[in-house]
Amino acid sequence: MPAPELPGVVSAEALVQTGKAIASVQLPSGEIPWFPGGHTDPWDHVECAMALSVIGQLAEAERAYEWLRATQRSDGSWPLQVRDGVVEDAGADTNYCAYPAVGVWHHVLITGDEEFAERMWPMVRDAIDFVLTAQHQRGEIDWGIGEAGPTGEALLSGSSSIHQSLRCALALADRVGVPQPSWEVAVGRLGHALRRHPEAFTPKTRYSMDWYYPILGGAVRGEAGLRRIDERWDDFVVADLGIRCVDDHPWVTGAETCELVLALDALGEHDRAVQQLAAMQHLRDPDGSYWTGYVFADQKRWPEEQSSWTAAAVILAADALTRTTLGNGIFRGEDLPIGLPVENAACCEYERTR
Repeated sequence: MPAPELPGVVSAEALVQTGKAIASVQLPSGEIPWFPGGHTDPWDHVECAMALSVIGQLAEAERAYEWLRATQRSDGSWPLQVRDGVVEDAGADTNYCAYPAVGVWHHVLITGDEEFAERMWPMVRDAIDFVLTAQHQRGEIDWGIGEAGPTGEALLSGSSSIHQSLRCALALADRVGVPQPSWEVAVGRLGHALRRHPEAFTPKTRYSMDWYYPILGGAVRGEAGLRRIDERWDDFVVADLGIRCVDDHPWVTGAETCELVLALDALGEHDRAVQQLAAMQHLRDPDGSYWTGYVFADQKRWPEEQSSWTAAAVILAADALTRTTLGNGIFRGEDLPIGLPVENAACCEYERTR
């Protein structure tokens, strides 16, 4: 399997080295922590597994998914944070619990492995059913579920990511021949909330993720997506360095920059996407790993860690831009179900009053 290569930005050899850097962090159990000795969360663990699939380290990727199968709780969730198998935060984040659907579908696209799809299906089904217990009638999904139930607070970036997860879960359901009509309704309602109901989400506008995630998650595309990007481009993009994590700090981060690359690619903005992937390469370490971020006011890397998920985001962005693997279009939403559209809901109060 050839590795992605983007001439003038990052070579195939360099990305293979980056894949090996991710694999070197993986524990014998299959768990992939943030860095050696660090903690693990389900979302970033999946991102790393996806990168391993892109680079052709399929056995390592499948070990990562088997770890998820082995550690899933009876209600379909995973703990927020573990360290070498020990739970440090038993809470459940709905976005974290939904994201394995994206990783599993991505691996199926790359490998065509039907047995893997069948084996992982119960895990994905139970996780999505758990997540949807936190969906409101309007469509948004609370960010967390605790002992007392959903938190009552929905986040734009998290719900946007769940939107993509639901679409991947529907694709997997179709692949294994177990249609899920209730999920089609759920993703339609969620997409509607993301496009039409900003009041449904706790404002986090200083964070770049709230800027680009509705595009990355597939709810906002086309002209609406381009307008959204252009409206705050100057607030977040720092020339030749990448993008800020928050608009009021002189701190650029590699993973957020690569996610913006994926969002730009989904909008057809190839040149701008390539420019941003090139801009964040200053975070690359000679061993193939990537530093998490850079405080440009102080000219210092911060935090002082080479995060596995930042390296993973680089690989996924490069694959999307180069159209290398069969999974390269997953963030563009290629061939993903759209769910049951609800845009014509006449009873929508927001639509009546805007």
